[in-house]
Amino acid sequence: MQEISTKPYLLRALYEWCTDNGYTPHIAVRVDNQTRVPRQFVRDNEIVLNISFEATSQLQMGNELVEFNARFSGKSHRIEVPVANVLAIYARENGQGMAFPVDSPGGEAADSSEEDDAGSAVDAPVTIGGGAPAAVPAGLQDAAAAQKSDDAVDSPKPDDDGSKGGGRGHLKVVK
Repeated sequence: MQEISTKPYLLRALYEWCTDNGYTPHIAVRVDNQTRVPRQFVRDNEIVLNISFEATSQLQMGNELVEFNARFSGKSHRIEVPVANVLAIYARENGQGMAFPVDSPGGEAADSSEEDDAGSAVDAPVTIGGGAPAAVPAGLQDAAAAQKSDDAVDSPKPDDDGSKGGGRGHLKVVK
């Protein structure tokens, strides 16, 4: 029997952490043929989705799919996101969360070129700490900023805590 990935469990745990603390959980998603989202909101094959209780109905975070109903420009849509396509989950208000390596369509990890301090490829989830969602994987902030403000599609807000570094967070390897 094949071992189940830890990713869906981490997604559910961070979703619960966000809601318990009054934060708005968002997921960054790589869009492909298995992803069911309104295509007009997709930028560079990526989309950021607000998965809060207020923005969704019938949210189910299974081991294979994240599914829910949401309104985009006033029209209801059924959203289906393979867990494998989730790039990150984070709180909109403070950017804290976790980014995940995602297999590219060719089968290799999209972030495999990054290296940690030891020089090995980063293949573990990374936390997004203390800063704005600018630490979310490359291209996602631009895609999110270009999206319209809707119930389920939301662009991240910069961190206004006055900290140095322009509000950018840091990535830390979780082993």
